[in-house]
Order: sequence, then C-alpha cells, then structure tokens
Amino acid sequence: MAGGTNIPSIEAVCDGVRSRQSSAVELVERSLARIASLEPKLNCLHETLKEHALDRAARIDAAIARGEHVGSLAGVPIVVKDNIATSYGTTTCGSRILENFRSPYDATAIERLEREGAIVVGKANCDEFAMGSSTENSAWGPTRNPWDTSRVPGGSSGGSAAAVAAGYAPAALGSDTGGSIRQPAAHCGVVGVKPSYGRVSRYGLVAFGSSLDQIGPFAHSVRDAALVLQAIAGFDPRDSTTAEIDVPDYLAEIDRPVEGLRIGLPRRFTSPDNDPAVNKAVLDAADEYARLGATIVEDIDLPLTDHGISTYYVIAPAEASSNLARFDGIRYGHRAELAPDEDLFDLYARSRAEGFGPEVQRRIMLGTYVLSSGYYDAYYKRALQVRRLIKQEFDAAFAKCHAILGPTAPTPAFPLGGKADPLSMYLCDVYTVNANIAGICALSLPGGFAEVEDQLLPIGIQLQCRAFDEPTLFRVARMFEAAHLQDRLACPVA
Repeated sequence: MAGGTNIPSIEAVCDGVRSRQSSAVELVERSLARIASLEPKLNCLHETLKEHALDRAARIDAAIARGEHVGSLAGVPIVVKDNIATSYGTTTCGSRILENFRSPYDATAIERLEREGAIVVGKANCDEFAMGSSTENSAWGPTRNPWDTSRVPGGSSGGSAAAVAAGYAPAALGSDTGGSIRQPAAHCGVVGVKPSYGRVSRYGLVAFGSSLDQIGPFAHSVRDAALVLQAIAGFDPRDSTTAEIDVPDYLAEIDRPVEGLRIGLPRRFTSPDNDPAVNKAVLDAADEYARLGATIVEDIDLPLTDHGISTYYVIAPAEASSNLARFDGIRYGHRAELAPDEDLFDLYARSRAEGFGPEVQRRIMLGTYVLSSGYYDAYYKRALQVRRLIKQEFDAAFAKCHAILGPTAPTPAFPLGGKADPLSMYLCDVYTVNANIAGICALSLPGGFAEVEDQLLPIGIQLQCRAFDEPTLFRVARMFEAAHLQDRLACPVA
C-alpha cells in the first residue's frame, strides 16, 4: 500500500496489469470516470486525453497478451503539467498566448514515461508559464484544493498535485523553478520531488528560468515518487544541461534504516513567522528521526535563507524575460488584430499584452529592468554573486549532515484570493527557492495536519540533500513515511 489511505502502490498496479489480473484499459477507464466526476468541482486539468489514453492502454494490453516486455510503469495513468510538451493534446502553459497550441514533439520526460508503459490521461492546470504559488494565475481559471475547495492547492504545479490527491492518477509530473512541485505537494498532502539540476532533461519543458527549472514527480508515496523519477532521469544529448552521471537504482536502499545518518535542523527554519502547526510538525519530525536512530544536528545555520526570495526574484524574472521573448504573435500562439495604420511594433505589443496575464507581464517587466543598462550590475550581477554564496552555504551545511530537515511552506493552504499582494505570495516560497538556486535535490512529504476552521489541512515537511544524492533523500523520507503510515488520512474527495 502507498500509505494509510489504502491506495495501491504503483508497483502493485503494474504487477496486476502484467499478470492480467487487471488491464490497462480498466485502469484508464477508472481514471477517466474519476476525472469526470470531480473535475467540475476542482478544475485540475486543462485537457483530458480520453481517446489517446484508451488507445494507448489497449495497445499495452495487447502487448502483454502477446508476451512482450512492458516497462516499470505499465498501464499506470499519469497527469502531466501543461508546460511539458506532448505531441497529442495541447500545451498551453496556462496562457492565452498559447491557446490551442499543439506541440510537434514530445518532451524527453514524456518519451521516457511512455517507454516504461505509462499512460498520460490529462494535461494539468498550472499558473501561467509556471509563474505563481497558488494556481490562481491560469488563464483557464483556478484549481481548487481537494482538501478544501475554498483554498488553493499551491502552485505553480497545483493542478498536478491536486489531481494526485483527488485520485485522478497514481502519479503526475510537474516542474519546479522555486518550489512549484514541493509547495503544492505540501498543500495537497502528497509527495513531491525536485530533482537535482541536471538530473532530468528539460527538453520539451517550456522554459521559465532555465538555470532553475526541473521536472519532477508527484505521488502518494516516497517509493512511488522514486519509481517515476527513475523512469525519467538521466542524460539527454538534446539538453546540454543534463549531467552525464549514471542514475542509481533509487529503490535499492530506500528501506534501509536511517540509523547513523546526520540530519540538520537549521535554527531559522522554525521561525516565529511560521504557522505554529508547521513548526510543531518539523520539530516532531526531528524527534521521530532521533527515535529512529538518526543524529539531529542543530549547530548548522543557513543565514542566507531570508535572502533567497530577493535573489530568486531577480534571477528568475531575468531569465523569463529572455525566454518569453519568443512569444511575439508571429510564429505561433495568439496574434492580435491590427488596425490599418498599425505596424510590426504594434503587433508585438498588442499580442503580448492580450496574450500574457498580469503576473507574467509583471515578471517580464521586472526581468527586463534588472538586465537593462545601468541596472545589470546593481541587481542581476549581485544576485548571481549571492547565488554562489547560497551554494557555498549549503556545501558547508552538508559537510556536517547528510540531509536538512525543515518546513516546505510557512503555512497550510490559504484561501483562494487570500494573497492579493504579490509580495505576500512570493514569501510562500521562502523555504523552497534556495534549493533551486543551489541546484540541490529536495522533497516534500506529508508531515502532519493543521486544524483550521474546524477542519484538517495537510502540512508538508521538506528534506534537502546535496546535488545528485537522491538515494539518500528517498531513504530519509521513506523512513519517516514508514513510521507514520497509520497517521495518513484520506483526502476528503478521495
């Protein structure tokens, strides 16, 4: 079982398909029925891929009947964030400027999932071009949290997280530029993984911040998340930023006890600015790890934690302003209608103004400003210098410990419309952005609940490990999860 909620593991699902005790078509039909019943309430998906999914499921069942080899994800329905290219369906990035855009190719991550037998059943709603922490910035409307539909699921991969929590599919893919997998995983009570930078190919991921973006999985359990990452990880000659490093077997030692490992607990991670329930979950997790035999290291600090947001919101918008320059109304996407006396400049300006939403426009303008003559050294260059210091800070911390424990987000999920001020929204990512800045791997897993207005909302705890040490990350996360399976609650709509 994937947890105390009696959800079958991906391995169990695949074993059933391979042994023909169940079929891929049956799994997809159940997934599609679930989507049809809940989607009007949640708006997790921009598009359901019914015909594609059923056709692919039938071909997988036929291959099994012929005795052919099928992969480690045979028959497993998967939801994919709408900024990851698929040659079927649309890839809109939650934006009007790409409304109805159809990619001519599949992202490498999609190719690798399908090679292992996974079946994409839908494209998940997301903040426009992955810019947001609540999935309220989508041109297709906000996604609602399945634990409380008056609240956000987190963002920008909120559709993917909510889809897994609501039982649309056993797993999903999202992208994480500053916490966009981990924060919605925390708010939706599922596992979310940001791999090390360079571990997963970005080929086919529509770029937001090219030095920060990573594709990663959502799942109900640490083991399931590791299995999905195993399928998509590895060097890709089409992406020069992928690392030519062998991908280890993530499941080989995932159940090995944590006895002897050192887990760091930075002082500032239990800030009085956090919700008290968040701090309690982190401290309870530290006590649990100590009980399991790990050593809790408290003499580490990450003093640049509070500088991560300002550093991130210089680097990421600067890269976004460059990456989004290609959306000009000429080659593809939305094109404005022009008056007879208007020229090419008017076409660019109007197409972008009509196609991009307010948050994307805000970040493009900010990024263009920090890269402009006279401001580059004061902002962008300085942010890159702080980035180096943040990386050095993590290196020093990992010299003392194997993993770092802390909160994923400072609060549980907040109400829809509850953070109208952009700065308050940006601060939701205070504990997640530095992992992207430093390029390390990180994971959010369910760590408890907060009682808010007489209901329980999930809280996520975050673990961070040095770059390319995902085996330790999964091992440490799995030990906590195994000790708390009985504490997992079913999502109210699950």
